[in-house]
Amino acid sequence: MLGKFLPDIPRDKFVIATKVARYDTDPKKMFDFTNDRTLASVDESLKLLGLDYVDIIQVHDCEFAPNIDIILNETLPALEKVKKAGKAKFIGVTGYPLAVLDEIIKKSTVKIDLVLGYTRGSMVNQDLSKFLPDWKERGIAVVNASPIAMGLFRKNGPQPWHPAQNELKEEIKDCIELCNAENIDISRLALRYSLDEIDGDIVLCGTARPAELDENIKNATTPLTPSEKFMSEKIITRLSQFSGHWEGIELEAYRNRINDVEDDLPFFR
Repeated sequence: MLGKFLPDIPRDKFVIATKVARYDTDPKKMFDFTNDRTLASVDESLKLLGLDYVDIIQVHDCEFAPNIDIILNETLPALEKVKKAGKAKFIGVTGYPLAVLDEIIKKSTVKIDLVLGYTRGSMVNQDLSKFLPDWKERGIAVVNASPIAMGLFRKNGPQPWHPAQNELKEEIKDCIELCNAENIDISRLALRYSLDEIDGDIVLCGTARPAELDENIKNATTPLTPSEKFMSEKIITRLSQFSGHWEGIELEAYRNRINDVEDDLPFFR
Protein backbone atom coordinates (compact mmCIF):
# COMPACT_ATOMS: atom_id res chain seq x y z
CA MET A 1 0.00 0.00 0.00
CA LEU A 2 2.71 2.51 0.98
CA GLY A 3 4.56 1.80 -2.23
CA LYS A 4 1.63 3.17 -4.23
CA PHE A 5 1.97 6.72 -2.97
CA LEU A 6 5.36 7.19 -1.23
CA PRO A 7 7.29 7.61 -4.51
CA ASP A 8 5.12 10.64 -5.32
CA ILE A 9 5.89 12.42 -2.03
CA PRO A 10 9.08 14.51 -1.77
CA ARG A 11 11.57 12.31 0.07
CA ASP A 12 12.51 15.00 2.57
CA LYS A 13 8.90 15.26 3.78
CA PHE A 14 8.74 11.97 5.67
CA VAL A 15 10.81 9.61 7.80
CA ILE A 16 10.29 5.89 7.37
CA ALA A 17 11.57 2.94 9.37
CA THR A 18 11.39 -0.77 8.71
CA LYS A 19 12.70 -3.95 10.32
CA VAL A 20 14.49 -7.18 9.55
CA ALA A 21 14.60 -10.63 11.19
CA ARG A 22 10.88 -11.47 11.56
CA TYR A 23 9.05 -12.71 8.49
CA ASP A 24 6.42 -15.43 8.92
CA THR A 25 3.39 -16.18 11.09
CA ASP A 26 4.51 -19.79 11.47
CA PRO A 27 6.76 -19.85 14.59
CA LYS A 28 9.12 -22.31 12.88
CA LYS A 29 9.67 -19.86 10.02
CA MET A 30 9.12 -16.63 11.92
CA PHE A 31 12.69 -15.44 12.54
CA ASP A 32 15.86 -15.36 10.46
CA PHE A 33 18.84 -13.30 11.62
CA THR A 34 21.34 -14.47 9.00
CA ASN A 35 23.41 -12.16 6.81
CA ASP A 36 21.91 -13.29 3.50
CA ARG A 37 18.28 -13.10 4.64
CA THR A 38 18.89 -9.68 6.18
CA LEU A 39 20.33 -8.25 2.97
CA ALA A 40 17.54 -9.77 0.90
CA SER A 41 14.90 -8.43 3.28
CA VAL A 42 16.12 -4.86 2.91
CA ASP A 43 15.98 -5.07 -0.88
CA GLU A 44 12.49 -6.58 -0.69
CA SER A 45 11.29 -3.77 1.56
CA LEU A 46 12.73 -1.06 -0.68
CA LYS A 47 11.03 -2.60 -3.70
CA LEU A 48 7.67 -2.79 -1.91
CA LEU A 49 8.00 0.78 -0.66
CA GLY A 50 9.14 2.12 -4.01
CA LEU A 51 12.09 3.85 -2.34
CA ASP A 52 15.85 3.97 -2.79
CA TYR A 53 16.50 4.02 0.96
CA VAL A 54 14.81 3.96 4.36
CA ASP A 55 15.73 6.31 7.16
CA ILE A 56 15.92 3.64 9.87
CA ILE A 57 16.53 -0.10 9.57
CA GLN A 58 16.04 -2.13 12.75
CA VAL A 59 16.80 -5.62 14.01
CA HIS A 60 13.40 -6.71 15.28
CA ASP A 61 12.71 -8.75 18.44
CA CYS A 62 16.37 -9.40 19.25
CA GLU A 63 15.55 -11.75 22.13
CA PHE A 64 14.15 -14.32 19.68
CA ALA A 65 17.52 -14.86 17.99
CA PRO A 66 19.12 -18.27 18.66
CA ASN A 67 21.87 -16.32 20.42
CA ILE A 68 23.26 -12.80 20.55
CA ASP A 69 26.32 -13.80 18.52
CA ILE A 70 24.32 -14.14 15.30
CA ILE A 71 23.07 -10.57 15.73
CA LEU A 72 26.59 -9.29 16.44
CA ASN A 73 28.30 -11.29 13.70
CA GLU A 74 25.67 -11.43 10.94
CA THR A 75 22.61 -9.20 11.31
CA LEU A 76 24.27 -5.97 12.38
CA PRO A 77 27.24 -6.29 9.98
CA ALA A 78 24.72 -6.89 7.19
CA LEU A 79 22.90 -3.70 8.14
CA GLU A 80 26.21 -1.86 8.18
CA LYS A 81 26.65 -2.93 4.55
CA VAL A 82 23.15 -1.66 3.85
CA LYS A 83 23.99 1.68 5.44
CA LYS A 84 27.27 2.02 3.54
CA ALA A 85 25.41 1.24 0.31
CA GLY A 86 23.11 4.19 0.96
CA LYS A 87 20.03 2.05 1.48
CA ALA A 88 19.52 3.19 5.10
CA LYS A 89 20.64 6.14 7.20
CA PHE A 90 20.46 4.72 10.71
CA ILE A 91 20.63 1.30 12.37
CA GLY A 92 18.47 0.28 15.32
CA VAL A 93 17.68 -2.66 17.58
CA THR A 94 14.33 -3.49 19.15
CA GLY A 95 13.09 -5.89 21.80
CA TYR A 96 11.34 -6.41 25.11
CA PRO A 97 14.14 -7.49 27.53
CA LEU A 98 16.19 -4.34 28.02
CA ALA A 99 19.22 -6.25 29.30
CA VAL A 100 19.43 -8.08 25.96
CA LEU A 101 19.39 -4.80 24.07
CA ASP A 102 21.98 -3.38 26.45
CA GLU A 103 24.32 -6.33 25.92
CA ILE A 104 24.04 -5.97 22.15
CA ILE A 105 24.75 -2.25 22.36
CA LYS A 106 27.83 -2.78 24.53
CA LYS A 107 29.26 -5.64 22.46
CA SER A 108 28.46 -4.44 18.94
CA THR A 109 31.29 -3.30 16.69
CA VAL A 110 28.64 -1.77 14.42
CA LYS A 111 27.41 1.67 15.43
CA ILE A 112 23.86 1.47 16.76
CA ASP A 113 21.94 4.71 16.30
CA LEU A 114 18.59 3.84 17.83
CA VAL A 115 17.09 1.47 20.38
CA LEU A 116 13.40 0.69 20.76
CA GLY A 117 11.93 -0.90 23.86
CA TYR A 118 8.25 -1.28 24.58
CA THR A 119 6.08 -1.06 27.71
CA ARG A 120 9.21 -0.57 29.85
CA GLY A 121 8.78 3.18 30.19
CA SER A 122 5.14 3.19 31.23
CA MET A 123 2.85 3.36 34.23
CA VAL A 124 3.25 -0.38 34.69
CA ASN A 125 7.06 -0.54 34.46
CA GLN A 126 9.82 2.06 34.48
CA ASP A 127 12.90 -0.11 33.92
CA LEU A 128 13.80 1.88 30.80
CA SER A 129 14.93 4.74 33.05
CA LYS A 130 17.78 2.57 34.36
CA PHE A 131 19.32 2.26 30.89
CA LEU A 132 18.57 5.70 29.48
CA PRO A 133 21.60 7.61 30.85
CA ASP A 134 24.17 5.21 29.38
CA TRP A 135 22.39 4.83 26.06
CA LYS A 136 22.06 8.58 25.65
CA GLU A 137 25.71 9.07 26.58
CA ARG A 138 26.56 6.71 23.71
CA GLY A 139 24.59 8.97 21.36
CA ILE A 140 21.77 6.48 20.87
CA ALA A 141 18.23 7.74 20.27
CA VAL A 142 15.76 5.96 22.55
CA VAL A 143 12.23 5.12 21.41
CA ASN A 144 9.83 4.39 24.26
CA ALA A 145 7.10 2.36 22.55
CA SER A 146 3.68 1.24 23.72
CA PRO A 147 2.87 3.65 26.55
CA ILE A 148 -0.42 1.82 27.08
CA ALA A 149 1.59 -1.38 27.59
CA MET A 150 0.26 -3.49 24.72
CA GLY A 151 -3.30 -2.56 25.61
CA LEU A 152 -3.12 -2.99 29.38
CA PHE A 153 -4.36 0.58 29.73
CA ARG A 154 -7.09 0.44 27.11
CA LYS A 155 -10.38 1.97 28.21
CA ASN A 156 -11.95 -1.49 27.97
CA GLY A 157 -9.07 -3.31 29.62
CA PRO A 158 -6.44 -5.70 28.25
CA GLN A 159 -7.07 -8.31 25.57
CA PRO A 160 -7.30 -11.97 26.71
CA TRP A 161 -4.01 -12.80 24.97
CA HIS A 162 -2.00 -10.25 26.95
CA PRO A 163 1.03 -12.01 28.53
CA ALA A 164 0.95 -10.04 31.81
CA GLN A 165 0.23 -11.92 35.03
CA ASN A 166 -3.45 -12.27 35.87
CA GLU A 167 -2.99 -10.50 39.21
CA LEU A 168 -1.57 -7.46 37.44
CA LYS A 169 -4.35 -7.44 34.87
CA GLU A 170 -6.99 -7.62 37.58
CA GLU A 171 -5.38 -4.71 39.43
CA ILE A 172 -5.36 -2.63 36.25
CA LYS A 173 -9.01 -3.47 35.60
CA ASP A 174 -9.77 -2.04 39.05
CA CYS A 175 -7.80 1.08 38.14
CA ILE A 176 -9.78 1.42 34.92
CA GLU A 177 -13.01 1.28 36.91
CA LEU A 178 -11.70 4.02 39.20
CA CYS A 179 -10.94 6.18 36.18
CA ASN A 180 -14.28 5.51 34.53
CA ALA A 181 -16.08 6.51 37.72
CA GLU A 182 -14.31 9.89 37.55
CA ASN A 183 -14.76 10.21 33.77
CA ILE A 184 -11.00 9.95 33.29
CA ASP A 185 -9.44 8.19 30.30
CA ILE A 186 -6.76 5.83 31.63
CA SER A 187 -5.10 5.54 28.22
CA ARG A 188 -4.57 9.31 28.27
CA LEU A 189 -2.93 9.02 31.69
CA ALA A 190 -0.66 6.28 30.35
CA LEU A 191 0.44 8.32 27.34
CA ARG A 192 1.07 11.42 29.43
CA TYR A 193 3.09 9.39 31.96
CA SER A 194 5.48 8.18 29.26
CA LEU A 195 5.80 11.71 27.90
CA ASP A 196 6.17 13.48 31.23
CA GLU A 197 8.08 11.04 33.44
CA ILE A 198 10.34 8.98 31.14
CA ASP A 199 13.26 10.76 29.47
CA GLY A 200 13.16 8.99 26.12
CA ASP A 201 13.54 10.76 22.79
CA ILE A 202 10.34 9.46 21.20
CA VAL A 203 7.13 7.99 22.60
CA LEU A 204 5.73 5.63 19.98
CA CYS A 205 2.00 4.89 19.90
CA GLY A 206 0.13 2.48 17.68
CA THR A 207 -2.88 3.86 15.81
CA ALA A 208 -5.39 1.79 13.87
CA ARG A 209 -7.76 4.58 12.81
CA PRO A 210 -7.53 8.31 12.01
CA ALA A 211 -9.64 9.11 15.07
CA GLU A 212 -7.05 7.41 17.29
CA LEU A 213 -4.29 9.47 15.70
CA ASP A 214 -6.22 12.66 16.37
CA GLU A 215 -6.81 11.60 19.97
CA ASN A 216 -3.13 10.78 20.50
CA ILE A 217 -2.07 14.16 19.14
CA LYS A 218 -4.57 15.92 21.38
CA ASN A 219 -3.42 14.00 24.46
CA ALA A 220 0.24 14.54 23.63
CA THR A 221 -0.27 18.29 23.44
CA THR A 222 -2.62 18.69 26.42
CA PRO A 223 -1.12 18.43 29.94
CA LEU A 224 -2.92 16.54 32.69
CA THR A 225 -5.40 18.39 34.85
CA PRO A 226 -4.84 18.33 38.63
CA SER A 227 -7.49 15.63 39.06
CA GLU A 228 -5.94 13.53 36.28
CA LYS A 229 -2.48 13.91 37.81
CA PHE A 230 -3.83 12.83 41.20
CA MET A 231 -5.40 9.74 39.63
CA SER A 232 -2.18 8.93 37.75
CA GLU A 233 -0.16 9.07 40.97
CA LYS A 234 -2.73 6.89 42.70
CA ILE A 235 -2.47 4.27 39.96
CA ILE A 236 1.35 4.29 40.03
CA THR A 237 1.24 3.66 43.78
CA ARG A 238 -1.16 0.75 43.36
CA LEU A 239 0.92 -0.84 40.61
CA SER A 240 4.24 -0.46 42.41
CA GLN A 241 3.68 -3.78 44.20
CA PHE A 242 4.11 -5.62 40.87
CA SER A 243 7.24 -6.13 38.76
CA GLY A 244 5.22 -4.84 35.84
CA HIS A 245 6.91 -6.98 33.21
CA TRP A 246 6.48 -10.43 31.69
CA GLU A 247 9.97 -11.22 30.47
CA GLY A 248 10.45 -14.78 29.31
CA ILE A 249 6.79 -15.73 28.91
CA GLU A 250 6.53 -15.08 25.18
CA LEU A 251 10.02 -16.47 24.58
CA GLU A 252 9.09 -19.70 26.36
CA ALA A 253 5.89 -19.91 24.34
CA TYR A 254 7.84 -19.39 21.11
CA ARG A 255 10.38 -22.10 21.94
CA ASN A 256 7.60 -24.50 22.88
CA ARG A 257 5.93 -23.93 19.53
CA ILE A 258 9.05 -24.51 17.47
CA ASN A 259 9.67 -27.70 19.47
CA ASP A 260 6.03 -28.88 19.27
CA VAL A 261 5.54 -28.64 23.03
CA GLU A 262 1.95 -27.92 24.02
CA ASP A 263 1.22 -25.21 26.57
CA ASP A 264 -1.38 -22.61 27.46
CA LEU A 265 1.03 -19.67 27.36
CA PRO A 266 -0.06 -16.58 25.42
CA PHE A 267 1.64 -16.08 22.08
CA PHE A 268 0.06 -13.32 20.01
CA ARG A 269 2.79 -12.69 17.45
